[in-house]
Amino acid sequence: MRLLICILLLFSSVGLATAEEFSFDESELEKKFWHLGGYVEARPGLNLVDRDAALSRLRYYGLGVGDFLADFNGKLLLEGSIEKDWAKLFIQPSLDYTNTRLNNYLKLSWYEAWLQAKPSEHVRLLVGKKSLKWGKGYAWNPVAFFDRPKSPDDPELSLEGYWLATTEYIHSFDGPLKTVAVTPLILPQDHDLNHDFSSSDQINWGGKLYLLLYDTDIDLIIRGKGGRNAAYGFDFSRNLTTNFEVHGEFAWQVDTRRQVIDASGQRTTVTGDTVSWLVGLRYLTEQDTTYILEYYRNGSGYTASEMDAYYQQVEQGWSLWQRTGTAAKLQQLGQNQMYTGLAAMRDYLYLRVSQKEPFDMLYVTPAVTAITNLQDQSLSLAPEVVYTGITNLELRLKGTATVGSSRSEFGEKANDARIELRVRYYF
Repeated sequence: MRLLICILLLFSSVGLATAEEFSFDESELEKKFWHLGGYVEARPGLNLVDRDAALSRLRYYGLGVGDFLADFNGKLLLEGSIEKDWAKLFIQPSLDYTNTRLNNYLKLSWYEAWLQAKPSEHVRLLVGKKSLKWGKGYAWNPVAFFDRPKSPDDPELSLEGYWLATTEYIHSFDGPLKTVAVTPLILPQDHDLNHDFSSSDQINWGGKLYLLLYDTDIDLIIRGKGGRNAAYGFDFSRNLTTNFEVHGEFAWQVDTRRQVIDASGQRTTVTGDTVSWLVGLRYLTEQDTTYILEYYRNGSGYTASEMDAYYQQVEQGWSLWQRTGTAAKLQQLGQNQMYTGLAAMRDYLYLRVSQKEPFDMLYVTPAVTAITNLQDQSLSLAPEVVYTGITNLELRLKGTATVGSSRSEFGEKANDARIELRVRYYF
């Protein structure tokens, strides 16, 4: 009921804009009424386990894991839509299968499921589950206040969205300011709906103002205080030349909280405003080499000394488990996802270089991705090669190696290296 009331309030806020007579382009009638597609993939992998690393000890203690650990992942992702005149229904379910020596599960997730109406050329109304994909960064998006975080190891993967309702009003102009788009949204939350957005039942709200100003894409983004604290941000993207693009993001989050564990094991909660930002570029050469370079400052991340203290606690927990068989401390430390998650520290550099069809090797694209933690000089290096010479079939062979000293972020990852083959068939 609360969701219905919120949807009605949101849609009524654009009542004046939608008062125009319903219209649509005749060319849209020529489109196919329905569409069904997607892909099925198999992804076997082999991990070279670093049994002395902190995350390996947290994840595998007591399980008798050796130097090598194989896994198999499978996915069936469907995309279906029905579109007629000014209305569109879109669904994107994903069925994921994982099989390792440690676990085996099958999971169905609805990444997206939404209904969109376009009562005029200026207005769009949407309700349902959707991944907004706000932000201009490739590997990270600090202004994506209503999205799940990307994995910088594979940032192009589809992400599960949230249930929400949103309106978009678009208007074009002559002059330096060419386009303005206003996108308010609401994101309701309780124990059944968007329960993983935060820990409280709230009606979350926010929005985005888009400007195309002097051929520069600009977004001003806000998240009001609700299940999460208030946040404000902006991003930009501009093509300096046809093959050279620069982009950036800036996010200010109010009264964020993070738990800090010191060298004695004492836990404290630190509260305060944080600022995160990103700046990057994308460059395509005449030889079809693409460079993507980004620097990311994570204002909510840990310092090198704070991470060092955490790793000391893991070492103590491991020693305690070996002496007494008591794993309570390891279990407690492993549950803190702020320390063990993606981009847990503050300063990162991302570089990806890909080359289309080198040496006239048709349908072959090799690439290499490096993610460097600038605080402790540890890094992840991932070479890969993709082959698309068979219709609707994509083959990708990818390896990943983590390099770093003891008590550095990548040096304490569970695996020293991983190799995987991804076979994906599109239909």
